[in-house]
Amino acid sequence: MMIADLGDVKLNYRVDGAADGAPLVFANSLGTNLHLWDAVLPHLPKGLRIIRYDKRGHGQSSIPPAPYSMGALIRDAEALLDHLKVRDCVFVGLSIGGMIAQGLAVKRMDQIRALVLSNTAAKIATSAVWQDRIDAVRRGGIEALADATMERWFSRDFCAAQDHLPWRDMMVSQPLDGYLGCCAAIAGTDFYTPTSGLRLPTLGIAGSADGSTPPDLVRETVNLIPGSRFELIRRAGHLPCVEKPAEYAAILTRFLIDIGHI
Repeated sequence: MMIADLGDVKLNYRVDGAADGAPLVFANSLGTNLHLWDAVLPHLPKGLRIIRYDKRGHGQSSIPPAPYSMGALIRDAEALLDHLKVRDCVFVGLSIGGMIAQGLAVKRMDQIRALVLSNTAAKIATSAVWQDRIDAVRRGGIEALADATMERWFSRDFCAAQDHLPWRDMMVSQPLDGYLGCCAAIAGTDFYTPTSGLRLPTLGIAGSADGSTPPDLVRETVNLIPGSRFELIRRAGHLPCVEKPAEYAAILTRFLIDIGHI
């Protein structure tokens, strides 16, 4: 475990691969930690410098009091990359991680040379929907949302095989303030205008069975960026990196090759 002390927050992070390799940064979803990407890494090409981290209030990172703003989450990622002296990375963000990616690309083009927007959007649901979730968690804990969330996160076959259970456990084990804080950050975010001004290589990835950010929503967001491309992973939900890690890694690898990152 490595901890970056960034002042108002301490972020747990991990670096794998080549110390001098081309940087590839992963930012995970609400209710998960950096192990979201474990199954993808073995399928990626050698020679990359792979950076993963727990956003504030998740995993082994510190837990500032809720609510959080999206600006704070973006500053955390920015400060971590500065701490690690990262420039010109490919930033892969899933769900809220994809919102962080969009905001960071707008703010720090020196840090990001290309984006992978996975199962995300410029705006996810409405503030009223998120307020309902926040209220439900305050009444009954994260457990109150767990079963419904698993249905949105994973395909029917994945759930029928009980393969979702470790991810359910991961979700309900996240710190309450961290979960609520990030819900508030998503509720207050609408990146349609700033994202439409981006001009950098962008790949969108969606799962055909995603109940949280359906494929059309992901496609709508990546289409805001001229020249972007879109890939659909069939029979996968909101976390295709979990359900279809080899296919996910193959799509990502093709993109890295096509843009000359490796």
